[in-house]
Amino acid sequence: MNHENPLVVAFRDTAFEMTFNLSNILMLFVTSLIVFLIAFFATRNLKVKPTGLQNIMEWIMDFVKGIIKNNMDWKTGGQFHILGITLLMFIFVANVLGLPFSITWDHVLWWKSPTADPVITMTLAVMVVVLTHFYSIKLLGFKAYGKSYIKPIPFLAPLKVIEEFANTLTLGLRLYGNIYAGEILIGLLASLGATGALGFAGALLPALAWQGFSIFIGGIQAFIFVMLTMVYMAHKINTDH
Repeated sequence: MNHENPLVVAFRDTAFEMTFNLSNILMLFVTSLIVFLIAFFATRNLKVKPTGLQNIMEWIMDFVKGIIKNNMDWKTGGQFHILGITLLMFIFVANVLGLPFSITWDHVLWWKSPTADPVITMTLAVMVVVLTHFYSIKLLGFKAYGKSYIKPIPFLAPLKVIEEFANTLTLGLRLYGNIYAGEILIGLLASLGATGALGFAGALLPALAWQGFSIFIGGIQAFIFVMLTMVYMAHKINTDH
């Protein structure tokens, strides 16, 4: 269970020293590649009566469209459709990549779910929150955006600033906590299974059950992330708030 991350330090001993986790880079690349291939093959030969991957892709599009329409009018929210689809597919794939197995080499962990790392989930959360501010300024103007912090009660402005940080933390840490906890339990069951025939027999059924449950959790967490993204976006671009 005590595995190290493959870290590489660039510009060592300079003011611009940076540390890169090669495992995160690898898994983000794999996640992006899988999502791209799914989208590519699902839209390669479009048919009037969808089947296979096209049917799945159209279901995802309708599902995300429903999330958006539940939070804002489609005329405004339609521009976030692709964002929602991308986030849903990317996060779900990232959540389940580390479920079937993990790969370690010389006590260094290379294959895992990228969302089991708080750096990845917090980066996604920061990206989403920054986008909500960007579109708020773009659609409402900087003046209306600034007024949103002092309406309806000016002295509550500091609380609204704190709320932005709280939203970012909860959005990222909720995703990380659920996926990381799932991988820890799977790792414990795998360790039990490696103790011998009796341990393998005792760990087999719980491991299979938890694998299935973790896929469900991965889907739920992807849905929650997209839903909260649209809630935050609606809150920022809605002049009623």
